[in-house]
Amino acid sequence: MAANGGSLERRGSMRRSGSKVKEEPAAADHAAEEHASGPSDIEVIKEKFGKLLLGEDMSGSGKGVPSALALSNAVTNLAAAVFGEQRKLEPMAPDRKARWKKEVGWLLSVADQIVEFVAKKQVLDNGVEMEVMGTQQRRDLQSNIPALRKIDAMLLDYLDGFKDRTDFWYVKRDSCSDAEKEESTEKWWIPIVKVPPNGLAPASRGWIQHQKELVNQVLKAAMAINANCLMEMAIPESYLESLPKNGRASLGDALYRIITDVEFDPDDFLSTVDLTSEHKILDLKDRIEASVIIWNRKVHNKDGKSSWGSAVSQEKREQFEERAQTLLLIIKHRYPGIPQSSLDIAKIQENRDVGFALLESYSRVLESLAFNVMSRIEDVIVADNVAREKAKKDAPAGSSSEPAPQKVPDGPDSMTLLDFMGWNGDSEGRPDDQSPSAVDPAQDDGRLMKLPNIMTNLFMKTTQ
Repeated sequence: MAANGGSLERRGSMRRSGSKVKEEPAAADHAAEEHASGPSDIEVIKEKFGKLLLGEDMSGSGKGVPSALALSNAVTNLAAAVFGEQRKLEPMAPDRKARWKKEVGWLLSVADQIVEFVAKKQVLDNGVEMEVMGTQQRRDLQSNIPALRKIDAMLLDYLDGFKDRTDFWYVKRDSCSDAEKEESTEKWWIPIVKVPPNGLAPASRGWIQHQKELVNQVLKAAMAINANCLMEMAIPESYLESLPKNGRASLGDALYRIITDVEFDPDDFLSTVDLTSEHKILDLKDRIEASVIIWNRKVHNKDGKSSWGSAVSQEKREQFEERAQTLLLIIKHRYPGIPQSSLDIAKIQENRDVGFALLESYSRVLESLAFNVMSRIEDVIVADNVAREKAKKDAPAGSSSEPAPQKVPDGPDSMTLLDFMGWNGDSEGRPDDQSPSAVDPAQDDGRLMKLPNIMTNLFMKTTQ
């Protein structure tokens, strides 16, 4: 019996091993199918959050970057991979759009775990009401993350609105004349936009202009959130140690005399400075930001030096600081596409607040996308203006003038940022039936449209 039992056991084990051998081809086919279709979401999540936990140090030796910087880099790299190929006014490719929505949602899920303690009322079983401490998502994240998500959705919807547009199109640079290539040498990587010989139709021209206004509102909202977040970040000590000893040394004698003159005009100041290149604009912004911090620290006596015997009074320093802040605001909104300043880079690299890192990086990439969409819309407007001017020159004398632009009909695409996000103009003292563009005709001059207050983490102690 024992022998028979042993033979049965051996036969049973052979049958089990045989069944495993038969199942191996099916498992291999399944693995090959997964490899052909790409990694699963679980594998991508493991890889992304594994790199975040390692601080981008694949050796695991603990020499990686802080969690806040790793998360900021992850958002930036994802946006570069997804939006880097968006060079035309057309809907985003479905695979890239799906990847962006999915992976940015994973990264933003970290914000759900950032909480703060708040007092809450709790009623016990016996009817007694008592106050207990509970947790809720930090208020700056609770306010700004949904706003940025809506801005994100609006930008993607605006791109979808350019589907099947036949009033303008793109051609490769190789198929264009030398004159057309020379006109767009600054954007050599962008395809050249083409319009009909007589320009856009009045309805198309009005629709394009309306899209520019909508994207401009979204751009300013993203810029406002990003600026508020950077302002809340502490100034690193390494940056403070690299500052010159005074504002004159930072600005230079010529600019210092202009900004400290009794009669000061920001436009006159900027007209005297060479702003012909991106590098020169960034250099001016760096010097003005440095002077602002120097004057601020001297006003609040944070540099450890006494103000006695100084040639500049405290009131004058405050006035100079306000003037410099005005210049920074004008530069930021007149040149929204310039790279980050030395101060911004230092703050992002030294920041340890994960919530700030998420808000700053997410708003920055959305600001960049909105600016790129604005640039592509302006390319169409410029091409339309060139075609119309050429058509006027070629037209015979006494020809009829072109018709007036038609009003853009109301529809889903005409929804403004304030309508989409549920903001109204009551706090501004405007009637509800007036649009921002009708009330404030100076929006195209680079000034920031006033938006409702944006919540920031006021409980974080920052270094001025």
